[in-house]
Amino acid sequence: MTTNSSSDRFDFIIIGAGTAGSLMANRLSADKTKRVLLIEAGRKDDYHWIHIPVGYLYCIGNPRTDWLYTTEPDAGLNGRVLRYPRGKTLGGSSSINGMIYMRGQSRDYEQWARLTGDESWRWQNVLPAFKKHEDFYLGADEMHGAGGEWRVEKQRLRWDILDAFADAAAQADVPHTTDFNRGSNEGVGYFQVNQKSGWRWNTAKAFLRPTCYGRPNFELWTGAQVSRLLFETLPGGTRRCTGAEVWNGSEMVTAHATREVILSAGAIGSPQILQLSGVGPAELLRQHGIDVVLDAPGVGANLQDHLQIRAVYKISGAPTLNVLASSMVGKAKIGLEYLLKRSGPMSMAPSQLGAFTRSSPDHEWPNLQYHVQPLSLDAFGEPLHSFPAFTASVCNLNPTSRGTVRIKSRRFEDAPAIAPNYLSTDEDRKVAADSLRVTRRIASQPALARYKPEEWKPGAQYQTDEDLARLAGDIATTIFHPVGTTKMGADNDPMAVLDARLRVRGVQGLRVVDAGAMPTITSGNTNSPTLMMAEKAAGWILEDSAGR
Repeated sequence: MTTNSSSDRFDFIIIGAGTAGSLMANRLSADKTKRVLLIEAGRKDDYHWIHIPVGYLYCIGNPRTDWLYTTEPDAGLNGRVLRYPRGKTLGGSSSINGMIYMRGQSRDYEQWARLTGDESWRWQNVLPAFKKHEDFYLGADEMHGAGGEWRVEKQRLRWDILDAFADAAAQADVPHTTDFNRGSNEGVGYFQVNQKSGWRWNTAKAFLRPTCYGRPNFELWTGAQVSRLLFETLPGGTRRCTGAEVWNGSEMVTAHATREVILSAGAIGSPQILQLSGVGPAELLRQHGIDVVLDAPGVGANLQDHLQIRAVYKISGAPTLNVLASSMVGKAKIGLEYLLKRSGPMSMAPSQLGAFTRSSPDHEWPNLQYHVQPLSLDAFGEPLHSFPAFTASVCNLNPTSRGTVRIKSRRFEDAPAIAPNYLSTDEDRKVAADSLRVTRRIASQPALARYKPEEWKPGAQYQTDEDLARLAGDIATTIFHPVGTTKMGADNDPMAVLDARLRVRGVQGLRVVDAGAMPTITSGNTNSPTLMMAEKAAGWILEDSAGR
């Protein structure tokens, strides 16, 4: 555990040095009169594979950087269990994710404003928070910021097969675009990425180093896992969060907060910590012998995720990573290109080309997202296939299925039960079937014909809704976007854990600032929306503390 002082008393304690926690630490410690403690269960982000973009292959499934969660057997996936990666290091999941910069759609935030009854979540009011920390490679305009900590760049590669897929998508009425982040992300194009000169740009680099490290009022504990939050009872019976018990690897220590505890442990970690601390569904807590501080049935409910259906097409006549990486000579060329130019396959995000479109004309907004890759494998962490191929992964942006995160015991060391309940609604199964048909329509366009695409998975023989939904269950996997397990909401929503300013309802001195606070999942990758939420929350906390 890294410490800078001997005192255990702070103004603010932030639990989790991931995407939200890193930004929160930066913003709150900028006030030199406030002492800020940042607690991270993982180690420092000094593992070299974190910083090389293709290193996600070596970080996911690695106890050095991943919590190594798995889901419960899922009926919608025909009983399969999925690996469920979550970052366990400084930078959190921004150190192991796909590096894609994606805000979602303006309609997402209009919906949040309706669900919370708070206009501050409308698109026009969240856009300044996105721009505040952004450093967009083309400079500032009405939709983008420049000079901030969060670097957004163009990818340093292209592939013939991806260019052909983009042209095929355009032939299937998905227009070309160069920017998915202007309110409507409809179109096809290469993703923008959180990289800097060919290196991964995680939130630890952006917001902690070197800024926070040089501040005497900032303290960082690593290798420190929170076992539970601490509460006191105020006159009148209201509970207030006063700090946390922390296992530092050898003993339990206590950290006290005089102003607020900010829980930023993610959509899996935050509900687990709340439940272990007595904040959650009373029946679940009593089942595990935990004293109930607050009966909050929404803690651990409302889990939403993007399920990607990975359709694989064999091709001929174009290079793919399957072939390039199959020999020592090919691997040497890949390594040399990155060494000399910081480009090529080693600079690749897991997905390079994106597309947003509709599963059917009934949808007013795009409800599908594609992640297209010049490679194929059974699952990330598994070997590449021996034949040339591309993968067109498609996900339902707005699933109606809801899952849960629930503790299995009162031991903080034990992983919670993660039950996403994928494809558990008729609507989601219909969108899954329709999305595979959209993929086939794109693959059949003239722009791809010269590469002779052959559907290898799931297989062209499957045609009915029932067959396609079942096959989706066989081949689909998480795209690592869990949200919603501590959702914010209106006063009259009994399942809303948080108010519109991300304060835990029913207790004082405690907020949750991470993707779990989203009431509904955003229409795209969730990392940058989480940063936006942290930016807004930090502003509110500083406003509140200035008034004391």
